Amino acid sequence: MATISEPAAKPSRDPWNAEARWLRWLTLIWLVLGLLMLFSASYPVAQRITGDGLYFFKRQLLWAGLGLGCFWALVQIPLRRWFPWAGILCLVGVGLVWATQVPGLGVSRLEASRWLDLKVIPVIQPSELLKPLLVLQGSWIFGRWFHHPLWFRVLWAGIFAFALLGILAQPNLGTTAICGLTLWVMAWTAGIPAFTLLVTAGLGILAAVVSILSKDYQRRRILAFLDPWGNAQGDGYQLVQSLLAIGSGGLWGKGYGLSQQKLFYLPIQYTDFIFSVYAEEFGLAGSLFFLGLLTFYTLLGWRVMGRCRELTIRLVACGCLMFLVGQSLMNIGVVTGVLPTTGVPLPLFSHGGSSILAGLITAGLLVRAAREAG
Repeated sequence: MATISEPAAKPSRDPWNAEARWLRWLTLIWLVLGLLMLFSASYPVAQRITGDGLYFFKRQLLWAGLGLGCFWALVQIPLRRWFPWAGILCLVGVGLVWATQVPGLGVSRLEASRWLDLKVIPVIQPSELLKPLLVLQGSWIFGRWFHHPLWFRVLWAGIFAFALLGILAQPNLGTTAICGLTLWVMAWTAGIPAFTLLVTAGLGILAAVVSILSKDYQRRRILAFLDPWGNAQGDGYQLVQSLLAIGSGGLWGKGYGLSQQKLFYLPIQYTDFIFSVYAEEFGLAGSLFFLGLLTFYTLLGWRVMGRCRELTIRLVACGCLMFLVGQSLMNIGVVTGVLPTTGVPLPLFSHGGSSILAGLITAGLLVRAAREAG
């Protein structure tokens, strides 16, 4: 007697699609490469300042471990669960940014008050931690722009502007620029009217010009950028030493750990100018490898954006790409003399707990967006 077989069960949809898997592995490769470079770039300085060559590296490892924990948690949690909390978290972040201007809480370094000492936790840089919060809240606001009432849109546009002014007041023109540009690109992607975008862009450029004209050291940076060799022992020193490091790397580089410029010629070589040390040690070939990684990362991010059915998820991917890849290109532009010197770290490379934590959180949001695409 013939039996009727039951239909085969449909295979379950793999939550880790190709884009999510590739982005996950590229992020880990990027992080490992960054940690290796931090070890090389920071060892001589740490040995001289603290007597422990591993001082900065060990601190970075701790923050990287915390960041990886956040990364893995974020890729497991649906983005829709974060949107109801994004506004509150963003307001807290904006408050922390402005708290850097409060005497006793703000910590000043290199003519800027960008850090916050809350006494109960290590010193943090609120403008870095604000970046993924801007992505989440910006995605919710711009993704549902035409559904929100007018007062709500005006309110949050004002809050975003207030946040940017807080970063600019530290002063931190580079971070203000990347945050403002990211929000602007997200708004453009969401289809915000062109007139609104043009007015916003004009106000942003005006604020940057006023900041440069009102701060002497920013004007000197612009002049040094235009002709660094004209004052190679003064304001142009940083850029000249960076260009010497990159140029001396040649085609294949001097070899890992063998940079000469990091030996107290190139200032802040383990933070904003760490790519100069990387280029010296790995040469043009290594630099092209890293640029290739950024290109592949971008192509995957664009593919994720193209597959997203929900606009809010697409905007999350857009904002994360801007902060990870866009900021990386800005940093590389600075150290190669294409852009004026600004205090923008290289994501997942530069020393700084807040920076690496924010970078891994942002990458986690991007991988989660990739999992929800399609």
